[in-house]
Amino acid sequence: MDDINLHYRFLNWRRRIREIREVGAVRYRERFKRMLRDGDVLSYQGNSDEVGCYVAPRPLSKGNCYFEVTIVDTGVRGMIAVGLVPQYYKLDHQPGWLPHSVAYHADDGKLYNGNTVGQQFGPKCNRGDRIGCGIYLESLEDGRTTVLFTKNGKEVGTVLVPGSPEALYPAVGMHSLGEEVQLDLQAEWGMEEDGLMMVDSHEDEWGRLHDVRVTGTLLEYMGKGKSIVDVGLAQSRLPLNTRCHYYELEITDAGEKCYIALGLARRNYPKNRHPGWSRGSIAYHADDGKLFQGSGVGDAFGPRCFEGDVMGCGIMFPRDYILDSGNDSDDGDFEVWPKQRRVQNELYMNDEDEEEDGEEQEGSKVMVFFTRNGKVVGRREVAVPAGGFYPTIGMMSTGEKIRVDLHPLSG
Repeated sequence: MDDINLHYRFLNWRRRIREIREVGAVRYRERFKRMLRDGDVLSYQGNSDEVGCYVAPRPLSKGNCYFEVTIVDTGVRGMIAVGLVPQYYKLDHQPGWLPHSVAYHADDGKLYNGNTVGQQFGPKCNRGDRIGCGIYLESLEDGRTTVLFTKNGKEVGTVLVPGSPEALYPAVGMHSLGEEVQLDLQAEWGMEEDGLMMVDSHEDEWGRLHDVRVTGTLLEYMGKGKSIVDVGLAQSRLPLNTRCHYYELEITDAGEKCYIALGLARRNYPKNRHPGWSRGSIAYHADDGKLFQGSGVGDAFGPRCFEGDVMGCGIMFPRDYILDSGNDSDDGDFEVWPKQRRVQNELYMNDEDEEEDGEEQEGSKVMVFFTRNGKVVGRREVAVPAGGFYPTIGMMSTGEKIRVDLHPLSG
């Protein structure tokens, strides 16, 4: 009899252990409704009458106090919300609508803090924008947590919410057809001396970004990559000049097709055209090694470029161009290494804006050169458009990533 009781006790013990394990597994399981997750991409799967919501498997913590969402597609209405919610939040409600939740909504720029009525908070967010949400661990007070929201790495504002960080789970809401985002639950923060959390970003170096995400010196293509109009474009804030006449990129991930173009373009170059395809631009294309100069038809120019290759583009200005070594040979096989040469010359450019009718005003002609892994591939004489030539990069296939150095000759 004692053996039978011992046997049943053993079975009950094993069952209890199994139940504990199952509960633990559920505790750290992500929850979502009317959404499809494919890797880091979340897409809305409802009929626009119903809310779709995603809740991360773990709350924010000291080791992981921030996350980001990049808007891949705003869909019909762009009703995307990013914020923090309780673990068992109702998945048919947008984050921020119910008590103990808070969220920044992309479509109206409002903050929803436990209420279906939002308060004006920040700018609206569109395709390509990054919305971040984090907590200030040093600012816990009276049982409340300071929650921070960012847009493209810059702080939008903060709000105090009741509860501890352990009760706040990253959440994303969507509410219209076609909405799609990329989720980064391991986004990192940098700390400045004043104790504020800041995203380490070089976005201030770029005047225009379209379907391109910037993380430090890394640029990632965020477009659909399905047609020739799905171009991701990054254009520098400043044009090349005699003190900064050259820049480089390294292909860290060639993506599906390595449709990466490096070159120079006029200010306000069309965002859906690869550099080199339209007037006032010239570019070396990695996928076929061709040079495109204001035309959709390229010329054979140099070798194709692949993952790990470094591509460079610069200008030889028209007067007194010399190398440190004193060699001003026209031989295109000299090597170009960072911090080894300087330019001493004058720049001739027309500083007036482009005419309103769109006609291109040209300045003096300059020699544009391109490099691959430190060696000059070739050159082409080009007329400088009004306002100057701006470093411009294009990407056009899924997964492409590059690391850019706009000032490789400085120092």
